[in-house]
Amino acid sequence: MTSIHRSTTTLADGREIHYFDAAPDSGRASFVDGRALPPRPPAGELRYDALRAEWVAVAAHRQTRTFLPPASECPLCPSTPQRATEIPAPGYEVAVFENLFPSFAGPAGHTLDGESLSPRRPAAGRCEVVCFTPDHGSSFASLEPRQVRVVMEAWAERTAAMSGLDGVEQVFCFENRGEEIGVTLHHPHGQIYGYPFVTPTTRRMLASAEAHLLRTGRNLFADVLAAEAAGERVVAANEHWTAFVPVAARWPFEVHLYPHSHVPDLPALSDVEREAFGPIYLEVLRRLDAVYGVPMPYISAWHQAPVRTGRDLSYAHLQLHSARRAPNKLKFLAGSESAMGAFINDVAPEQAAKMLREASL
Repeated sequence: MTSIHRSTTTLADGREIHYFDAAPDSGRASFVDGRALPPRPPAGELRYDALRAEWVAVAAHRQTRTFLPPASECPLCPSTPQRATEIPAPGYEVAVFENLFPSFAGPAGHTLDGESLSPRRPAAGRCEVVCFTPDHGSSFASLEPRQVRVVMEAWAERTAAMSGLDGVEQVFCFENRGEEIGVTLHHPHGQIYGYPFVTPTTRRMLASAEAHLLRTGRNLFADVLAAEAAGERVVAANEHWTAFVPVAARWPFEVHLYPHSHVPDLPALSDVEREAFGPIYLEVLRRLDAVYGVPMPYISAWHQAPVRTGRDLSYAHLQLHSARRAPNKLKFLAGSESAMGAFINDVAPEQAAKMLREASL
């Protein structure tokens, strides 16, 4: 069994930072954040969209967040004697800290205008940044499986911790990669959101899973995996995971990665499943980059069970998609997708899977 060790301290403004290391007693938490930081921004606001039955977060303070600084000013690199960053230690394996510009923050609050058509309430919850490596010029695809194992432990540990916070209803681990996606920092990193509601996508999938269970007596996600596992859209597989392009992929390149066991969330994965994830995920990422010979912009998203509902219906899995449809072309969400939510894919899923399998590594 792999042991990953966590140490915790606080930044100058009271935000928590956690270091995850394969070796014990790293000493990283002993480094003090000596910066003079301004007070933390107030929590944003949730507003209810009655037409869609969805909550929208309004977080105007995020307009001032750091935007694509040069490497010499990166806030996610380790601190040096000449420059203090968000990470006080001079080195780290994986670091996780509370976001300086959170979309959700603080404990649950009372609903305002509760009798109105569009009630409002504080945007409670939590947002954290996950730094995958201290190497500014690296990428997730460049990591070694051992490092991915540390990242996996950080995702699982923080999912469990954030699930216990007041007002958090769902935990979402994700990575945005590439300026085409809209990243604001080049350093390899992801984020974890603790939402104060169950997200619309999860609600829709759980409704489908419930209907499927009533109709067949089986789990929908498990049936999807079984239907894809031996088909032409499989990209990679090992004893514990299968990666495939879904039959109704919305994006030019879209890969879903399922564990072979039915678990609700990352903390429920066994140690051997966590170990087996890194090699197959790295293969998928490297195949994506090799398709056109240029870095593939992508969003990589973990779908986990909500904290208090639908846990038996859920099936933890990762969905990754890229908007790149050609070496110099992107798919934009135009009229049909943005206005109506009706996707039109320019690349056949079977062709995308074939291109990924045949990409030279």
